Amino acid sequence: MKSLKNIVLFFVALILMISCNQTSNIETQTSTNHHDEGIVKLSNEQLKNAHIQLGKVELKNISSTISCNGVLDVPPQNMVSVSALMGGFIKSTELLQGLRVRKGQIIATIQNPEFIKIQSTYLENKSKLVFLEQEYKRQEELSKDNVSPSKIFQQATSDYNSLQAIVGALEVQLKMLNIDVASLNTGNIRSIVNIYSPINGHVTAVNINLGKFVNPQDVICEIVDTDHLHAELTVFEKDIAKIRPGQKIRFVLVNESEKERTAKVYLINRQISSERTIRVHAHLDKEDPNLMPNMYLKALIEVGEGIKSTVLPEQAIVNMGDNYFIFIKSKNQDHQDLGGKEEKNEQHAFKTIEVQKGLTQNGYTMVILPEGFDIAGSEVVIKGSYDLLTKMNNSEEEGH
Repeated sequence: MKSLKNIVLFFVALILMISCNQTSNIETQTSTNHHDEGIVKLSNEQLKNAHIQLGKVELKNISSTISCNGVLDVPPQNMVSVSALMGGFIKSTELLQGLRVRKGQIIATIQNPEFIKIQSTYLENKSKLVFLEQEYKRQEELSKDNVSPSKIFQQATSDYNSLQAIVGALEVQLKMLNIDVASLNTGNIRSIVNIYSPINGHVTAVNINLGKFVNPQDVICEIVDTDHLHAELTVFEKDIAKIRPGQKIRFVLVNESEKERTAKVYLINRQISSERTIRVHAHLDKEDPNLMPNMYLKALIEVGEGIKSTVLPEQAIVNMGDNYFIFIKSKNQDHQDLGGKEEKNEQHAFKTIEVQKGLTQNGYTMVILPEGFDIAGSEVVIKGSYDLLTKMNNSEEEGH
């Protein structure tokens, strides 16, 4: 009987021991799972494939900015519509869109019989003017000696002055037609005149062809000098009070977002549009021959002084819901705490740290770090953060 009692006690003790061990294992597993929350581990191979790049929290000046859109443009004096002073038929031209032309270069020739008439009229009146000038001087001398009546001298003076005005007007007209009056004589009268480029630039539009008749109001071509491009920005009315001439502007082209350029505020328009916006004129800090008018851009106008702030590359910050996080590389002692078990050398652990996100400039975002964060000693994932986030989320789903 005593032997039976001992056997029963033995089995009861054995059951209690097994139960305690299971409870301990459950508690250990629960503790491990809780400690693994917000942590992702990678092997050497996984780390290599993820292209993880580590860096440090930096200190940079972050200033207040106003975001706006705009377009590249040229001033009116750098954009020319070329026309002919008088109508005529296009005799020759080599104009093509995109062609680079120099100031004073012949861009077309135009033919009109009226050109002959103007030149012949000028030469005829110029010849008469020589006679009238001599007559005027003769009558002037006679008038001084009281030999000739003053009325005759007055008539000679009137005729001379009238013809002088006519010759002067014809001379100006010929110069406008690009005809050299100094070398003009009866032997070189021509029916064809040259059209010259008034500026250096590129041809942006061609509206003629050989044999076409053009009137004075017709535009032969358009030429744009892109050496002095500027930016025309559209700023909302609520922001205009913050903008001052001389403020720095950082902008990127819509089709070239990876290259940032700079400019400065030069002029601020004083009229508000119907869309409640105001135009801001900015000068580029550096000319670029690859830039063209009417290119769209996105800009940031720096309206506040820079504040020294802790920053990280924009891609280092990930969001989960309404919260923002960064990944830092766990130190060796952290690895040993994971489940109370020492990690193997090929394992790399990264844990999430919640941060507050601020302004973004030049690819860097201001971050407010938790109290006690070791800025100098922490290695932050600055590239590959979203890959780590994806792996962490997948691991949590598998755990469930």
